[in-house]
Amino acid sequence: QVQLVESGGGLVQAGGSLRLSCAASGRTFSSSTMGWFRQAPGKERKFVACISSSGSSTYYADSVKGRFTISRDNAKNTVYLQMSSLKPEDTAVYYCAAGTYYGAIATGYTYWGQGTQVTVSS
Repeated sequence: QVQLVESGGGLVQAGGSLRLSCAASGRTFSSSTMGWFRQAPGKERKFVACISSSGSSTYYADSVKGRFTISRDNAKNTVYLQMSSLKPEDTAVYYCAAGTYYGAIATGYTYWGQGTQVTVSS
């Protein structure tokens, strides 16, 4: 089992950058696929990016491809989401998640953090 805590959210102007962190506790972190999802008010939770347990494979939603980078440091039990060229439509609560299966499906993830707010002003 893992416990996840996101941080790094805040207010940023369009075109700016922000880095989110997700600190994990638990001995299974290094063997877990990690993902980032986001949810805007009144909208469904959507996939953003995921990374394999070793960090060798990554996958991104088309809406963030080329702008966001997911990475992990297993020695620190931390996964990151580096966001650049931010747009107002990126505004959402961002959640990190851990699971057994690699992919964009939310049900493939077992553990979820509480989320961190990202607001991008126009």
